[in-house]
Amino acid sequence: MHPGLAQFRQLLRAACAAAGVPADDRARLVLSATLLAEAALTTGEHVGLETAAAAHRLAVTLRLPGPVEQDRRNALPLLPDAGDDAAPTWYLPAGQGPAPAPADDDAATREEMLALVARADGLAQQQRELKHELAETNSGVLAMYVELEERDEQLRTAHAFIFRELEDALRPPPPRVPGLELAVRYAPADQSSPTGGDLYDWFVLPDGCLHVTLVDAVGHGVTSTRHALTVTHAIRTLALQGHPFHDLIACTSETLARIEPDLMATVLLARIDPATGRTLLANGSHPPPVLVTAAGAADLLHPPIVGRGVGFPDPGSPELTRRTLRPGDTLLLYTDGLIESRRDLDEGLVRLIEHAPAHARHPIDTLPHDLVARMHDVVLHTDDTVLLALRRTEHL
Repeated sequence: MHPGLAQFRQLLRAACAAAGVPADDRARLVLSATLLAEAALTTGEHVGLETAAAAHRLAVTLRLPGPVEQDRRNALPLLPDAGDDAAPTWYLPAGQGPAPAPADDDAATREEMLALVARADGLAQQQRELKHELAETNSGVLAMYVELEERDEQLRTAHAFIFRELEDALRPPPPRVPGLELAVRYAPADQSSPTGGDLYDWFVLPDGCLHVTLVDAVGHGVTSTRHALTVTHAIRTLALQGHPFHDLIACTSETLARIEPDLMATVLLARIDPATGRTLLANGSHPPPVLVTAAGAADLLHPPIVGRGVGFPDPGSPELTRRTLRPGDTLLLYTDGLIESRRDLDEGLVRLIEHAPAHARHPIDTLPHDLVARMHDVVLHTDDTVLLALRRTEHL
């Protein structure tokens, strides 16, 4: 993100926090103001920002280099309340008491996107209830149906926008790791919904090793997304603090038990040294990874003793799986949606072992998409699916 745009969003969020603006209103304001100011800030033009809090409301005014077309204004998640085309003004309800500003842009974006999803889900439920009531009235309310259809279209547009933002905030792109090629495919169970409990995280540790976290939270919708996000963040924090790899699942479960007592999630962790190919795997109630060698042999990496996930009784990974990736070897990490499309996990594992070697020869950028499509050729049961592909290369 351009530094000027990040600072601009930080100023907006600080003003909202000081005035006590609710998270969903703050989210719509930040999204709307970003859409209007992004082009100018990216090219170095000046964008003025004026905020004033009084009488239980916050006034926010942008001073843009030029006027905004009416079509762009109409497409904003939060329409301006006043001002001309070059100086839109929003008035937001305030007065809930000052709140601390979000720590960083990524954390703020995740918080705002989850608030928007919850708001959109609530609007969708209200929409369904209202349509049901209208269906029982007489034909004199036909005009209201027309209005509802327009609101439906606005809601679909808002969902699509939220989906793209959530993808960016919750599903990080592969990091650059010399010696490794990385790719991912996420296939939601419901193409119209951005929420789900299958999340992943990958980052490079100070010693140069790649850490990968794959989480499948129990439940559906916004709650499962929040639970999965909580787990990935807790594991990242503990890993960066230097907690032993074999204790990460148990330590995460103990830490979160006091915060999220109802949270349950399967967890798979991988730690790979790109210089040597040395790989450690910790499994907490998760489907086993698949290793496909450069020669085409495929193997399920079952731990000697199966561990249990976060929130499960006796959580942790008592035994680690250890392997050394050789040049050309490909490691596949996935959630159970990949292997249960035909309602039979064992049958799905057999098919995965059968199809993985051929697909492991594909370019890394297309491998996850092609393999998911092959595994989902027959779909009797839909579930969120994540597939991560990690291949060791010849050279660092």
